[in-house]
Amino acid sequence: MTPEVRTVVNLKPYREALALPGLRSLLLVAVLARIPLTATGVTLTFYVVQDLGRGYGAAGLVGAAVTVGGAIGGPLLGRLIDRRGLRPVLVLTGIVEAVFWSTAPSLPYPVLLPAAFIAGSLALPIFSVVRQSVAALVPEERRRPAYALDSMSVELSFMVGPALAVALATTITARHTLYLVGAGIVAAGLAFWLLNPPITDGLEEPGTPRRQVRRRDWVTSRLLAVLAVSLAATLVLGGTDVAVVAVLRESGEVGWTGVVLAMWGVASLIGGFAYGATHRAISPLALMAALSLCTIPVGLVGSHWWLLCLAMIPAGALCAPTLAATADAVSRL
Repeated sequence: MTPEVRTVVNLKPYREALALPGLRSLLLVAVLARIPLTATGVTLTFYVVQDLGRGYGAAGLVGAAVTVGGAIGGPLLGRLIDRRGLRPVLVLTGIVEAVFWSTAPSLPYPVLLPAAFIAGSLALPIFSVVRQSVAALVPEERRRPAYALDSMSVELSFMVGPALAVALATTITARHTLYLVGAGIVAAGLAFWLLNPPITDGLEEPGTPRRQVRRRDWVTSRLLAVLAVSLAATLVLGGTDVAVVAVLRESGEVGWTGVVLAMWGVASLIGGFAYGATHRAISPLALMAALSLCTIPVGLVGSHWWLLCLAMIPAGALCAPTLAATADAVSRL
């Protein structure tokens, strides 16, 4: 088989997925809407360390508060979306985001910590809504390339968001960057309110009472295993994000943070493309194990930014495939 034919074969799953009504517009809006969301971690880290004069441990606690809040509030927001629809939840979370990001630059650290937890528990649910909409728009047999496209769109956002946040935080101040990030998040909520993507497949007849599903019918050992893999991936990726900033700042190369994170995103983009073009599903557990092993060298070569860039390539190439595989597995289970 010639390289040209092989390329056509590899692109076919993506062409078929993108031909589905509504998917292109969803992914395009998702890329733009996720940019300010991907900038939150780096921006909060710079703010806590530079403006508040705290250490990276304190910055990590703020990030942890947002994450734990999201873990608790996410399922509750999902339930609220099922009952009330997407737009009311976008209004609620948009207001909370506006309040938090407009007041965070003036909050002392002891108040910022609980405020970050509340903001995380009522955060704009863009990531989960996009994945739910993909499941609603795409038939099950085409979801792997669709989720790969979604993960690739996440990486595009991560290539732009953190780099832009670093540039702003080092050019102006982290305090002012918080305001800009907050404005971007509110704009993202407005964009999704206008788009109003479907969150169900529309197969149910209007007015039909919802069938009650027992929790034990869907909370299975396989699902819990996939959720554990997803949690592990979140810890690895979130920890790497904060650690890169810390290492580069300590070595006096903080200005290269955006380049290192962009390299991470490019590698993930390539890995996600390769994963979506494969004809066989890969176990999320296997991908998570490989991601963890390939992340270890990142912590061993922090003396120069270019060494860190090289170390990020193998780990980055497994980011998007791991996220896509877990999302696909959850949708099937």
